[in-house]
This record gives sequence, C-alpha cells and structure tokens, in this order.
Amino acid sequence: MTNANIQGQVQGPVALKNVASFMAMTVKLIERAPHLPGFGVCQGPSGLGKSWASMYVQMKVKARRIEVGETWTRRTLLRHILKECGETVRKSWSASDLAELAKASLGADATRPLIVDEADKLVDKNMIEVIRELQQESGVPVILIGEEKLPAKLLTVERMHNRVLEWFPAQPCDLDDTRVLSNAFVPKVRIEDDLLDTIRQRSGGRARRIVVNLEKAAEHARNRGHKVLDLKVWGNQDFYTGEPPAPRDIEQFPRRTTLRVA
Repeated sequence: MTNANIQGQVQGPVALKNVASFMAMTVKLIERAPHLPGFGVCQGPSGLGKSWASMYVQMKVKARRIEVGETWTRRTLLRHILKECGETVRKSWSASDLAELAKASLGADATRPLIVDEADKLVDKNMIEVIRELQQESGVPVILIGEEKLPAKLLTVERMHNRVLEWFPAQPCDLDDTRVLSNAFVPKVRIEDDLLDTIRQRSGGRARRIVVNLEKAAEHARNRGHKVLDLKVWGNQDFYTGEPPAPRDIEQFPRRTTLRVA
C-alpha cells in the first residue's frame, strides 16, 4: 500500500506482506523458462491492497499497468495497452490492427510485465481471450488482478486457466502489517498492540479500512493531547467498518387530509 501523505510524512510504498508476495510472483514470471505459462493471478476482496501492491511492482520493474473500465470495448482495451507502451494509434485502426501492434510493442521487451487490474471485467465481457492472445504471441508476463471469484471465472475459459503459472490470494493484514501502517501513517502517535489488533479485527484485515481507523485514532489523540493510545484510552468509540448505518426506526405519521368545501 502507498502512503498517500495523509499527515505529510513518509512518501512511497508501505512494505506490507502482500507487496512482498506480489513482487515475488512478478519476479518468478519474469525469470520463468520460455516453455512455462506466462500468467499470474492476484485475487482477493477489495481493500486488501492489491492495486497498491501492483503500483509498487510497476515502479520497481517498469511494468505496464492498466485498470479496466466498466464501459471498455476490445478497441478501448488495446488502445490503453498501446498507450502504456508509448505508441500512438489512429482512431480508424481496427481491433486486429491494434492487436498486432500491441503484440509487437509488448514483445519488444518481454521483461516488462503487463499488469491488468479489474480483470474480472474482461472475463465478464468475454474479452479475456484478447489478453491471452497478446501474452501468447508476445511472451510478456501478464498479471491479472481481481476480486475473490476471479480464479473461478478463469476456470470457465478453457484456454486460460492452464496458462496460469502462479496464483496469489491476497491476504488480510496481520498485526505486523497493521503496525507498519501505523508507523507510516500516524508516526506521531504510539498506538499500542491491543488497540492495533482491535483495529485490525474491526477492519476485517483490510488495509484501506485500517488506515481510516488509524486516522480516527490520530485525531482522537490530537484532540486530547495523547502521545500514546491503547484500548483503554480509546474507550467505547466506534470503529470504521465500511458498513452503512442500520436503518432507523422512524415513526410514520398519517398525512394530514385537507377538507374541501363544496
């Protein structure tokens, strides 16, 4: 996950375990033997830091990265890939013309992986074969990122699932990860392990929610002049869980009727 400078401190990636695992998968794909499959898959619920991990890897190995949009067509997909490759394309070019140029551009440096975020959408739109063809013809490593059901969706595509070399299920943050996030995002407040672990549990191990709760803790400390926070000092304050508030039981009053005078 990347420290987005919430409080103006550390810049750059935060070294969570998912970042290290994503990097290890990427290196394995880059260094694989030519006869081995070229796909890697990273799946998991939203908020675990998959996209942030991919951005870290993108910087480290100069990968090309796209995030699939809801309204994308095959031509849109190919244009975005070519843009990442630094190519200029004409609006009049067909999908097949774009695909041929994409194969050549990706294959020109097969050590630079292609990372495809929101890859579920490509399977749903029957467009995943475009990525399979690009990988097969160019030899470039391709990493697909998606939600928890992405592997099951890929299993329905006969020519896809047996081309995956590495499956990486993103993991919820543990206490060590939560402590790393605390040190990165709220370094001016020492948050004790009892509160950190409660934050982790109430956040479902999702890095995004943990960061929100850490910011709430830092605000609580600032308002009360605390340098150290633990569960006792936190008290009965609410945690951010990402869940909407429960429906309110609002008494329904009958509408006032207006009598008309004939």
